[in-house]
Amino acid sequence: MAKEPQGRRPTRRSWAEPWKVKVVEPIKMLSPAERERAIAEAGYNTFLLRSEDVYIDLLTDSGTSAMSDWQWAGMMMGDEAYAGSRNFYHLEAAIREHYGYRYVVPTHQGRGAENLLSRILIEPGDFVPGNMYFTTTRLHQELAGGTFVDVIVPEAHDPADESPFKGNVDLEALEALIRKVGADRIPYVCIAGTVNMAGGQPMSMANARAVRELTARHGIRVMLDATRAVENAYFIQQREPGYRDKPVAEILREYCSCTDGCTMSGKKDALVNIGGWLAVNERELYEEASNLVVVYEGLHTYGGMAGRDMEAMARGIVESVDDDHIHARVGQVEYLGHKLIDLGVPVVRPIGGHAVYLDARAFYPQIRQDDFPAQTLAASLYADSGVRAMERGIVSAGRDAETGEHHYPALELVRLTIPRRVYTQAHMDLTAESVAAVFDARESARGLKMTYEPKYLRFFQARFEPL
Repeated sequence: MAKEPQGRRPTRRSWAEPWKVKVVEPIKMLSPAERERAIAEAGYNTFLLRSEDVYIDLLTDSGTSAMSDWQWAGMMMGDEAYAGSRNFYHLEAAIREHYGYRYVVPTHQGRGAENLLSRILIEPGDFVPGNMYFTTTRLHQELAGGTFVDVIVPEAHDPADESPFKGNVDLEALEALIRKVGADRIPYVCIAGTVNMAGGQPMSMANARAVRELTARHGIRVMLDATRAVENAYFIQQREPGYRDKPVAEILREYCSCTDGCTMSGKKDALVNIGGWLAVNERELYEEASNLVVVYEGLHTYGGMAGRDMEAMARGIVESVDDDHIHARVGQVEYLGHKLIDLGVPVVRPIGGHAVYLDARAFYPQIRQDDFPAQTLAASLYADSGVRAMERGIVSAGRDAETGEHHYPALELVRLTIPRRVYTQAHMDLTAESVAAVFDARESARGLKMTYEPKYLRFFQARFEPL
């Protein structure tokens, strides 16, 4: 056997993104004084900042991804016919192939699909169990007269718990709810993969199959929030025994087969700036949805989207299930997360699929939850470096519809959400350094008070001022 030449470095090689930059958009960082003025004018709500005043925008991965040359080429082939656009049929075929559902109703984005599903299936007095709430999903369920019931596993509420599938449904809690209210008062179980409000945590295939088996015994539907189901499939591939050698595309189909339909925001996994869909396997539900979509969205063959947007989404679906793509996408998130862990910053573990979540309770133990520690942290991060993040704590949780009191979630988080194919490793390094600087100055933080609160989804438009 030949000897290793003296002085040669180990054979481990660096890894890089599976794409190269073709078009760039200039960005700039404002001065510290300009950032302080901008966040004050925005009422210390990062949603109310002007995007031109943001240096690195980690507010959301919704509609902020970079599209490929193949997607842009497809947009030039948009069939803008009002009815029967060829691009709809391309989209329908892509969804059937990669998600496996029979019938597709396009919508302008995910919440359009949530509205249709809630109006069709929920009656006043119903209960909708799910693996942790999501803001718009729960609101649509409540507006239809339903009550959301959290049946996620307990470890999901512990930021430090390292369980690989913290998005799993607690089967005992679900079965207890069925016994308590009766199967006829549960129109469907709403599962999300991955679970946004838990820190982007995945659900296992074994748990999805167990939920399917339990609900089938009681005649209850399972509806998937498929917004980041491709990322969930990737975590199944990486963490669940028996899936390491299966492609993500195959795992996605198997995961969706445990459900009866899905709502989808194509602005995430599907790599487009706008669009979504409702997909179901039951002909009767499809007929109701395709009729109702005309009232709220547009004709059942465009649903609020232009033909060019449907074409871009059809092609984005194909790109989203490519193993190299999803490995790079989640890998960038993990890079930032582990860098923060190395710096001693408290984050939700394990690192999720689309974002790194800062634990604002651990950041600011001196700030009461009523004084909005996560909102304070998001504002402080922008003031430090121009990095825009999002509050995911008591502000996002909103108020109880009956009592008017705050919901007090166990998790008080700030989400650093990574757009797909947009930022480089250098941007992640700068973000980590800024978070570390804010963490080092944490003892001086004093919290905020709310000065304006809208009726619905207050985190989008609420305003604050420093205590």
